[in-house]
Amino acid sequence: MTIPDSSGYNYMMENGSIDLPCKPEEERRIVQDLTAKAETSLREGNLYYVISKRWFSVWERYTLQVDGASLFESESLISTDSGARPGPIDNSDIIANGKDNKDDDPQLLRTLEEGRDYALVPQEVWEKLLEWYKGGPPLPRKMISQGEQHKQFSVEVFPLCLCLIDSRDKSEVIIRSSKKDSLHDLYERVCQLKGIVQEKAHIWDFFNKRKHTVLIPSNQTLEESNLQMDQDILLEVLVDGFDMDSTGNGLALVPVEPPTSSVTIAGGPSLSNGYSTGYGSKIYQRSNLSSTFGDMEDGYDSLRPIQRGEKGGMAGLQNLGNTCFMNSSIQCLVHTPPLAEYFLEDYSEEINRQNPLGMNGELALAFGELLRKLWSSGSTPVAPRAFKGKLARFAPQFSGYNQHDSQELLAFLLDGLHEDLNRVKQKPYFETKDSDGQPDDEVAEEFWRYHKARNDSVIVDVCQGQYKSTLVCPVCCKISITFDPFMYLSLPLPSVATRTMTVTMFYGNGSGLPIPFTVTVLKQGCCKDLIQAVSAACCLQSDEYLLLAEVYENRIYKYLENPSEALISIKDDEHIVAYRLPKRGAEVTRLEICHRHDESNRKLFLTPLVTSLEDLQCGADIELAVNRMLSPLRRKAFFSPAPVHSGQENGYALDAPGERNDCSSTVLRPGIQSAGDRELEGKSISELSLRLFLANDRGLSFRPIVKESPIKPGGLVKVILEWTDKEHELYDASFLRDLPEVHKTGVAAKKTKQEAISLFSCLDAFLKEEPLGPDDMWYCPRCKEHRQATKKLDLWRLPDVLVFHLKRFSYSRWLKNKLDTFVNFPIYNLDLSKYVKSNDASEGSHVYELYAISNHYGGLGGGHYSAYCKVIIYLAFVLIFFSQGWLMSGLGCLR
Repeated sequence: MTIPDSSGYNYMMENGSIDLPCKPEEERRIVQDLTAKAETSLREGNLYYVISKRWFSVWERYTLQVDGASLFESESLISTDSGARPGPIDNSDIIANGKDNKDDDPQLLRTLEEGRDYALVPQEVWEKLLEWYKGGPPLPRKMISQGEQHKQFSVEVFPLCLCLIDSRDKSEVIIRSSKKDSLHDLYERVCQLKGIVQEKAHIWDFFNKRKHTVLIPSNQTLEESNLQMDQDILLEVLVDGFDMDSTGNGLALVPVEPPTSSVTIAGGPSLSNGYSTGYGSKIYQRSNLSSTFGDMEDGYDSLRPIQRGEKGGMAGLQNLGNTCFMNSSIQCLVHTPPLAEYFLEDYSEEINRQNPLGMNGELALAFGELLRKLWSSGSTPVAPRAFKGKLARFAPQFSGYNQHDSQELLAFLLDGLHEDLNRVKQKPYFETKDSDGQPDDEVAEEFWRYHKARNDSVIVDVCQGQYKSTLVCPVCCKISITFDPFMYLSLPLPSVATRTMTVTMFYGNGSGLPIPFTVTVLKQGCCKDLIQAVSAACCLQSDEYLLLAEVYENRIYKYLENPSEALISIKDDEHIVAYRLPKRGAEVTRLEICHRHDESNRKLFLTPLVTSLEDLQCGADIELAVNRMLSPLRRKAFFSPAPVHSGQENGYALDAPGERNDCSSTVLRPGIQSAGDRELEGKSISELSLRLFLANDRGLSFRPIVKESPIKPGGLVKVILEWTDKEHELYDASFLRDLPEVHKTGVAAKKTKQEAISLFSCLDAFLKEEPLGPDDMWYCPRCKEHRQATKKLDLWRLPDVLVFHLKRFSYSRWLKNKLDTFVNFPIYNLDLSKYVKSNDASEGSHVYELYAISNHYGGLGGGHYSAYCKVIIYLAFVLIFFSQGWLMSGLGCLR
């Protein structure tokens, strides 16, 4: 592979000796049109090309210099001159050995991620870029379709790599093929490579250096044959009726059939004397349903029968790439006692092949086969290749060998097993109804009966419960009660981590100077928590409330009026203020006062002030309110107490009644006075006039305020106060400068200590009443409108096996994070009786015992899954199952 040198290219560009084929905007338009055309005709076999994201980002910036917009979302821009034309295409940073790679078919590095390290472009786009820029090397990849029921198109960036071992000389050759290639294609490539005829070649599945099955030439794909990335295949050549071994001696080639399993699709592990052993007492030796998986013996002696004295359920699962997420969920399921008993018995009659929501029973068969292997293979690890292949067919999101979320897989397995084993062949139709005042017990039983009439399987019997959902309309108080089934409970982790936040409180009636308050709130709290903390700190009265706002560049950026807005959205370097206002009726005008310099410099400065007015009529009311808000800032040397009226209006002490009506047509600003008139001592506040301007909602258009000019009340009124030298002389503006940040991070700042929480506190957080989000509003049948109702969940019916999912990943607008909060939970006697609200809750037992955990350690960028499982039958130890086997931990006995 040779990448053209770009030095000559750059020289010619600098000297202007190259005529550019297209202008940057024209290149962008052509690429956009070709990309859109390719997306409208997606089909299997289409070619896409891999391009280094580093080079592609330079091209993006070059073609976007005209309008500054972004055609493709790029996160990995390299440092270069903005708008510079890129040199030749250079993919050396994403291929093995980089520029030293001399292969005609260079291979991509395995650690690459789309969007971060490389971009995919259609063939037509690649040809245009190659025409314009030259370079390379080309890295073509085919588009394939995945999924059995719902086809999904994706580009196979990393083809299947197989290591071909020649049994004659033990030589090894790497063969790269699409996983959608057939076994016919594989035989043709191998025979062409080795120079042999296909009739004399036998290729074995040689996973883990053991012969499993002969790969028969057919239209079956490599993926359907359960061939994995980087696994071995073995070539045996027939010479005159004999196979040649490594020494060149001829051996009779006897077809080796896969060993007949003593474990069948719906039968249990049997002993040589015909008796069966395993979980429970009713395990059938054979089933009338034969196995369709010819190569299920993916572990060492995985299909041999259990010998007397051996313990079942001791086997680990081999990792097929980064499939520890799958292995941990499988281990938890196969060690669930009711499911183990069910799948070790004959369940063939319950397989539902007619269910359009199911997988033709294939997922249940694959899982049952894998479960029996794990219960019959002693302690030898098992490679779940066949199960992984079925999973990829029906759930393309789990195809490949990348890491995924264990809980998402567990949810898919539970739902898929239920649909494959649903005893209901024809589902009746029921219309969901509201309770309409009926007793909860009757409504809950009716909902459960409807659910069971459509869903009846071992998963429903064992893993499904029911909760009560109560919605209340905030306007008409309409109450809607429904009862819904659940398969697992996703519990939030109530945050015990705290943060300190500094909020500056301003009096909305001008009765005092601003005061900063530093309070401690929950890190995962909301604005309601912050308001409560500041209210307690400033001794807020019952007839007052706090209005939070974010101040940015000396103007109010936004009001934080949604009490459920998360505090995590407020950064430490922002400025938050709280305006202390009296509680008023509905017809209240909010007055927002911003400050700017005089005509020589009209930039905004100082912190805005906010007050409220009940009876706003004219400009005189605004002048009076502004004067009151500035009164705490007055310099005492220039003012004497102003005579005030005994009554109050708009929450402020007013001047004498006659002064209010003395409205003139002059602009509210200081008049031109003589030197004698400038004597300000003894002058009252009410006699002062200010330069005030009325601003529009965007704060862009201004017009002077006149005392007698009518002002439309209600809503928000923004005014601009223009400060002249006289205002600076009269008032001390330093109190409105330099707002403190929410949190000033220092070198010696203490790290917040994470405290432990209990499983019960997580359950309380899950069941607490909370308002629906703006994007998830409820349609109120009484109001005939969507409302942001409050929702309350209650547990009504608990299943025999209860699955808890701890939501350890938090998301915000800026970051994703894993919560490492320690959660305390009991191993024995988890009593949930107090959470069950049904009237007959006292009749049944709601005490649980822990038997399995799927655990993740690490962060969002990487980590590992493991499973802690309790083997119920014979074993009296805790097993920690890892992806490559199991490790016995001396944690004592579990009974």
